[in-house]
Amino acid sequence: MADDARAFDLPPYKGALAAPYDTPEFRSALRNIRTWMDGTAASVLHDERNKIVAGRIPGGSGFAVDAVVKDFRIQGVQKLKSLVQASKAAKAWRGAFSLQDRGFATPAPIAYLERRRRGFVAECIFIAARVSDAREIRDLFRIRGDPDLRALLSPLAVLLRRFHDAGLVHRDLSDGNIFVRDNAGGGFEFLFLDTNRIRLRRRVGAFRRARNLVRLGIPSGLRPFFLDQYTAAPGLFRIGRSFGHWYHWGKRMFAGRLRFKKALRLRKIARILKIQ
Repeated sequence: MADDARAFDLPPYKGALAAPYDTPEFRSALRNIRTWMDGTAASVLHDERNKIVAGRIPGGSGFAVDAVVKDFRIQGVQKLKSLVQASKAAKAWRGAFSLQDRGFATPAPIAYLERRRRGFVAECIFIAARVSDAREIRDLFRIRGDPDLRALLSPLAVLLRRFHDAGLVHRDLSDGNIFVRDNAGGGFEFLFLDTNRIRLRRRVGAFRRARNLVRLGIPSGLRPFFLDQYTAAPGLFRIGRSFGHWYHWGKRMFAGRLRFKKALRLRKIARILKIQ
């Protein structure tokens, strides 16, 4: 729980550190996290809008912490917003504990660090435990046949019904932000990533629920099954017919936005290459 966190205040960073990792050596490693990220001990997993690396961070007394480190790149409007808002790293930290406190799985939060300049966020970094025995749910969407996929979609739908009933909304509930692994009972365990996008609501209505689910790349032929499993799952209130209508409308709108963004990128590339 967040109550087990310790404040982190070692220049140039401030933030928080989970108590089990609070050793002088690990604090020193976090203070020099940028050097570690640029060194040979870290492997780059992603380097576009944000940079994500993984590796073992020295923790002292002969042990190291197997971690994933996300370096949020703050630019433009986001930089202006950071003057009055929590950093993305702080939001990721709080979002991870919001999930854990409500019984949902996410890679264990280890620390978040931020550096501000004149009140604006100049750097912010979120660190979580590395999960090596799980993979993105999109991999299973692609390779499993229909019978197997139904066995996956049913518990996912029930979990997401409970997720929304708990007042949770993930603002990027996409295939890349849900990891899945087999559990000891022969079923599945789902883990939520990108926790800076977790939001808490007093109540999540049918429209917001439907809109929240449209980013999932469920094969079109299995969407009715998924929606049936979601609506039939035990919940705090009845989900009416409007839910399915909102979902299908939102799915069409989302697909249209993706096509539009793809077209924009193609036009931009064409302009750069001077072929348009």
